[in-house]
Amino acid sequence: MADIRSFRERVGALRNLRPFVAMVWRTSPGLAAASVALGFVRALAPVARLYVGKLIIDEVVRLAEAPAKPETLHQWLEGDLLTRIGLLILAEFALTVMADVLGRVASLVDSLLSERVTNASSVRLMEHAATLDLEVFEDAEFQDQLERARRQSSGRMTLMGQLLGEAQNMVTVASFAAGLVVYAPWLIALLVLALAPAFLGEAHFSAKSYSLDFGRTPERRELDYIRQTAASVETAKEVKIFGLNAFLIDRYMRLATDFYAANRKLAVKRAWWGGLFTAIGASGYYIAYAYIVWRTLTGAFSVGDLTFLAGSFRNLHGLLEQLLSSFSSIAGQALYLDDLFSFFDVRPKILSPANPLPFPKAIREGFVFEDVGFIYPGAERWAVRHLSFTLSAGEVVALVGENGAGKTTLVKLLARLYDPSEGRILLDGQDLRDYDLDALRGGMGVIFQDFVRYNLSAGDNIAVGRIEARHDRARVERAAMRGRADGVIAKLPRGYDQMIGKRFKNGVELSGGEWQKIAIARAYMREADVLILDEPTAALDARSEFEVFQRFKELSKGKTAVLISHRFSSVRMADRILVLADGAVEAQGTHEELLARPGRYAELFELQAAGYR
Repeated sequence: MADIRSFRERVGALRNLRPFVAMVWRTSPGLAAASVALGFVRALAPVARLYVGKLIIDEVVRLAEAPAKPETLHQWLEGDLLTRIGLLILAEFALTVMADVLGRVASLVDSLLSERVTNASSVRLMEHAATLDLEVFEDAEFQDQLERARRQSSGRMTLMGQLLGEAQNMVTVASFAAGLVVYAPWLIALLVLALAPAFLGEAHFSAKSYSLDFGRTPERRELDYIRQTAASVETAKEVKIFGLNAFLIDRYMRLATDFYAANRKLAVKRAWWGGLFTAIGASGYYIAYAYIVWRTLTGAFSVGDLTFLAGSFRNLHGLLEQLLSSFSSIAGQALYLDDLFSFFDVRPKILSPANPLPFPKAIREGFVFEDVGFIYPGAERWAVRHLSFTLSAGEVVALVGENGAGKTTLVKLLARLYDPSEGRILLDGQDLRDYDLDALRGGMGVIFQDFVRYNLSAGDNIAVGRIEARHDRARVERAAMRGRADGVIAKLPRGYDQMIGKRFKNGVELSGGEWQKIAIARAYMREADVLILDEPTAALDARSEFEVFQRFKELSKGKTAVLISHRFSSVRMADRILVLADGAVEAQGTHEELLARPGRYAELFELQAAGYR
């Protein structure tokens, strides 16, 4: 991306304002309409107060120049001479109070609208993110885009205030300008010319600021990561043991110093040029002011006219300066809206077909991999290639192989987190892509090796396996029992209602093995016909592992199951074992059959067995 966007590009970014305003309006039409109406009324108040002030001054001058003036207040009141000026003062007082009340009401409405828009855009962002493919989340550039969108979802409501303020100022400018046109229309042209340099300069520096912010997104994410790593419960043990504080602080300071230097350089230039442009704008104002004073001295304008015109020109100068500056700022913020709306433009590739098949209530035949190949985006090596095998209905199949053999990739393909790059996967004779996507994933209970430790209650940590059933306590308890997590929960002070994890107050941290039992219970919470466990016992001791797999064997009867494990004591209970190497099935059979023939399985089993002798 170019360091500085052209003026045309900045103006082009204003196209984002229409969908932004539409988004605000959809969030709360009532609050949005109230904000606009209040802004319009408040826009007319300044010129009304100034004009009433002119009338008061003219009336004072008229009464002061009267040939025969009363000597006492009583005579003034008795002669009804102060009635008009009294009404004018009362009118100005009413306008002042009204402006203050309307300002407070407008602030309240805008704050409520801002909060609702922030919440609505954040929800929309989460909803849209949920529709996107796993592929994009594993891409670093998308992570930058997501980070920028996340910031804009909660940080752009100031733009709505600016837009409303701009509209209000435009109405006020029009009302002031109407008064000046009657007296000296060329003053408005002078004002615009004097302020043009400031507008162009502000537009230039807004674009520079956006370019700097856009280009630094990866470093900003790294700053956030370092800050989180240096001070979080998840990393505290290793940071202390390995003495990483100085290293992390130094790395943070180097990045932060670079940020500061770049921002300082831009801010200094902006301040210097801004001062120069302000001086040019001020010179235009004082030329006009001198003209108005001269015309008053020559008798062309009254003292009231002088007050009104000088006040109108002073206000108009400030408002036009604010309008031009705000326009530049709005154009700059509209560039940031690109980050939000371009995120919403990202579309998933893995979708349900137009007329999807329902997930079978009972799997009849099972899954068939037909010459399946898959390569991760941007990778040079195939993750799996020419993968052909059958996972029959009701069968428990174990996948073994060294790291990088393609075991977890196979599971991702089975759950349709990715689609094959070549070949196809069949379920009961139909391509997996023909089924309803949500129903397909809903029919599988999957626990990955890197399962999430949710800082939620123990019950909800299990219930996420079928979150719509989270209030079904009997189902949650049944899942906990099946996953051997009931013993873990029995030790917690508040049982299933106990917050686990140390992120929030009163949270209780679990051991790695206890967390793993909770995660296994999630798979059982699903009550699905297909169970997939990816290294489900890596953090368990030998006794717990034996208990988990004994229970797994009992509960997987009649279900189709896939088990990934490096421990041969675990996989031997499977009906069939697939040995994967370099992304392909190298051998398959029962534990006894594979041990009886020379090959990778027998070799790996012997290496592992030797470690226990």
